[in-house]
Amino acid sequence: MTTEASDGLETHLCRDLTRIADAVARTGEPTADRVRRLRVAFMDRHADDIYDRLTDGRSARPRLAELVAAAADAFPALVPPAGPAESRADKAGREIDQGIFLRGVLRSPAAGGHLLTSMLQPTERALRLLPAFRRTGVLQTTSVRLERRDGVAHLTMCRDDCLNAEDNLQVDDMETAVDLALLDPAVQVGVVRGGTMTHPRYRGRRVFSAGINLKALHAGEISLVDFLLRRELGYISKLVRGVLVERDDAWRSATVEKPWVAAVDTFAIGGGCQLLLVFDHVIAGADAYVSLPAAQEGIIPGVSNLRLGQVAGPRLARQVILGGRRIRATEPDARLLIDEVVEPDVVDAAVGRAADALRAPAVVPNRSMLNLAEEPLEAFRAYVAEFALQQALRLHAEDVGDKAARFSGAAPVPTS
Repeated sequence: MTTEASDGLETHLCRDLTRIADAVARTGEPTADRVRRLRVAFMDRHADDIYDRLTDGRSARPRLAELVAAAADAFPALVPPAGPAESRADKAGREIDQGIFLRGVLRSPAAGGHLLTSMLQPTERALRLLPAFRRTGVLQTTSVRLERRDGVAHLTMCRDDCLNAEDNLQVDDMETAVDLALLDPAVQVGVVRGGTMTHPRYRGRRVFSAGINLKALHAGEISLVDFLLRRELGYISKLVRGVLVERDDAWRSATVEKPWVAAVDTFAIGGGCQLLLVFDHVIAGADAYVSLPAAQEGIIPGVSNLRLGQVAGPRLARQVILGGRRIRATEPDARLLIDEVVEPDVVDAAVGRAADALRAPAVVPNRSMLNLAEEPLEAFRAYVAEFALQQALRLHAEDVGDKAARFSGAAPVPTS
């Protein structure tokens, strides 16, 4: 870009940011929508330039939280920073503005593509823990246990206190474990399964996942950036596309991918069901069921609105997402979501067989090509761009707060 063009763009940026800042200064309920219209229009015009400034011409690769923090520091009229004593209303407004900013970034093929690729990098935490995991083959965190056995990384979700309902902490632990499984050259296949519960109703039984932690949601501990977006762009995207690494044979592929098996015991609700849509082989006990009650909870079920219709067809997708239909593993329609249904006491044996079958050398390149055909990166980018804003709006909608409040006093207990 020439100096003259750069100066001209600087003038436009300053002018538009001044308009937003002036509107913010006058913000009351009547002008909130006007301010957000200005922010949306600003990002539509200047997303690439803003992103380039925040990433030093895309030479840096910040993660979502780092990018949003840098934007709040550099452009507070665009992405308001958190205040010292932030109220729930302030948090809601700030996260909606973060959604506007990230929608603008992700809508851009250049900036959005760079950000999605950046999110495939291994986390600093995983890189720090990798030497010990390669040596011992074991990782134990608050939310997960990862154990390498005979070339298979067994990732067990072990939040027995909340039926593996996900929160910010579990998302961080899951991404760490997925990174380690992908980075460890001794691992050929990954398996994800729920651990044994201590909940009175499910004591001694394995449970895959109860979805989003509604108690944490009601307490304001579920965040747009560190949970709802990091989850989709972080560890779930890595399950699909692999982890981005620098290595001598990177000319073959920029990422390291591995096949993944899911084993569903008892139920996979909400976010647990969302996960099943990205696995290469899904096994379920005959007494298990799956459901996506996000519409009843008032939120959007991650990227399921993109994936479920492709996997199960548009009619079933609407029944599940809009109507809250629960599908039991023994129903014929379950075969659209589950590859193999077995008696609960032989799930272990089915997992072993599936993992062995996925060790074949041609599995990884074929799964890569299948994923490319089924979910091109551009389609994913376009979806998550709108998801960033729409989920921010739903996260702080009044009906969502009312529904989450029902779970403020006790752990969620699914009905059977």
